[in-house]
Amino acid sequence: MRNRFYMPAIIGLSLGIGPGCASPVAESLRPEARPSANISQTGQSTRPEARPSGQTTETPLSPEDPAFQRWVEQYKARAIAQGISPSVVNNAFSGVRYNADVISKDRNQAEFKRQIWDYLDFAVSSDRVEKGQRALRANNRVLEQIERTYGVEKEVVTAVWGLESYYGERRGTLDVIEAMATLAYDGRRGAFFEKQLLAALQILQSGDVAPRDMKGSWAGAMGHTQFIPTSYLAYAVDITGDGRRDIWSDNPADSLASTAAYLKRFGWTKGQPWGVEVRLPQGFSPTDAKRMPSDWAAQGVVAMNGRAVPNHGSARILLPAGTQGAAFMVFDNFNVIKRYNNADAYAIGVGHLGDRIAGGQEIQTPWPRGYDPLNFEQRQDMQRLLQRRGFEIEKIDGIAGPNTVAAIQAFQRSVGVTPDGYPSQQVLQLLRTR
Repeated sequence: MRNRFYMPAIIGLSLGIGPGCASPVAESLRPEARPSANISQTGQSTRPEARPSGQTTETPLSPEDPAFQRWVEQYKARAIAQGISPSVVNNAFSGVRYNADVISKDRNQAEFKRQIWDYLDFAVSSDRVEKGQRALRANNRVLEQIERTYGVEKEVVTAVWGLESYYGERRGTLDVIEAMATLAYDGRRGAFFEKQLLAALQILQSGDVAPRDMKGSWAGAMGHTQFIPTSYLAYAVDITGDGRRDIWSDNPADSLASTAAYLKRFGWTKGQPWGVEVRLPQGFSPTDAKRMPSDWAAQGVVAMNGRAVPNHGSARILLPAGTQGAAFMVFDNFNVIKRYNNADAYAIGVGHLGDRIAGGQEIQTPWPRGYDPLNFEQRQDMQRLLQRRGFEIEKIDGIAGPNTVAAIQAFQRSVGVTPDGYPSQQVLQLLRTR
């Protein structure tokens, strides 16, 4: 699965959240790559020597760059030598050009960090929850079939769908062969993208999709739950029975089933929560120890209702914002979600979104955020007001990403207040009154 599965899909930034610290998290919903399958049986690189490994261009080239076309011809020969048929190779690369926009996105991934509460504000926004509940109802029959087949709760599968592509609305529209070829040729992570490109050619050879229908993100993440090619080969399934593992069409069934198959493969336990918000005793010291919930209760760690957490299995205590914020008792399923994306914040986001889609309540413990937050609609209003004032806002999406934060800071500087970049009630009030 996409290993990735943000965008930036596969090569995002690590969230780096650990117990007992309030580390900032990456802006992307996909901060870190999942492990990918090694599809080369020989281990031989397919990197054409015309572009030495590690060499990159300082500025994006033109679409008709002759060196890129020479590289493509050499790569095509090597792909054929590794078992891809000439007709598949030629059809796949027909019309493929060097895509400077892909390189621009790759080189300008913002080093933007956000705190766990800011991440969850948009990962589990009211809009995402409501849309997830509608998506679950609309696809309930296939999601129930998936739950019966793979033993992964339909709310969890829906939550992954919501974080990966906003329930299919943001699947990516770029030609994957062109994007992978461009990134492989560029050389910054050439070996990785060459492997993805070969995997993409293997997918085409299997007949699951036509070359120009293989669409995805600039980094090659595809479908409703954003698989990169190697992960697709390893884990994608055909639940519709039409003979194709189709993650590209508007029908999300195969994508959702593949997500469940992936989670099952790495040990998902049906009926076990990812985690439970808990109350800590005074003076609790952060620890990585794993204990049964009854043992934690004996030490004063209880559910928010004051009772012992049911014994779903051994668990550890996670403090994503330190002892001043919410605490969670997390079980083995938490680590299974992290196999999809190895970041604590992502796993909390999927788990909590799934709980909310199922009708669960919000996290009860206040975060030590230091400002009065905006809800989803207010963040959209803030973005509209910033845009009207001439600040650079690309779209009104209610997400306080790096562009929005930079616009907030520019506005704050313009009115003489501390440019902290927080999407706060104070900023919205200033926009409405100044």
